[in-house]
Amino acid sequence: MISIEPIKYEHLSDLCRLYEELINKETNYTKLVKVYESIQDNSDYIILGAFNEGELVGSLMGIICQDIVGECKPFMVIENVIVSARARRQGVGEKLMLEIENIAKERGCYYVLFVSGGQRTEAHAFYEKLGFKEEKVEGYRKHLY
Repeated sequence: MISIEPIKYEHLSDLCRLYEELINKETNYTKLVKVYESIQDNSDYIILGAFNEGELVGSLMGIICQDIVGECKPFMVIENVIVSARARRQGVGEKLMLEIENIAKERGCYYVLFVSGGQRTEAHAFYEKLGFKEEKVEGYRKHLY
């Protein structure tokens, strides 16, 4: 049975390993812990884990951003979405996305947004199945390091 819960300090080593699967390189555990400690009391950062019988098999992070245009409603950015290869096609990703969407609604967010690499067509079909629509916008990223 899959349960969705906030990531806690004791999950960080497992989260680090999961992120290595996401980015195909090592995550700096010491820095991960330091950043986690700096944001854990900030309610605008939501890091969820998907657990299968206590094992972390998926995660994502939602960040509530305050907007200052129009009705000045907040929006949520979703980042670091990962379901371990061994747990895909079991509803894990859907449960994570629906939970973060519910949190965004509860917090009054006008919309949620995220980016996904152009080559991840299988993931795009999954997101569209959940009701996300591709909007024709240009995305730009400048890596500073």
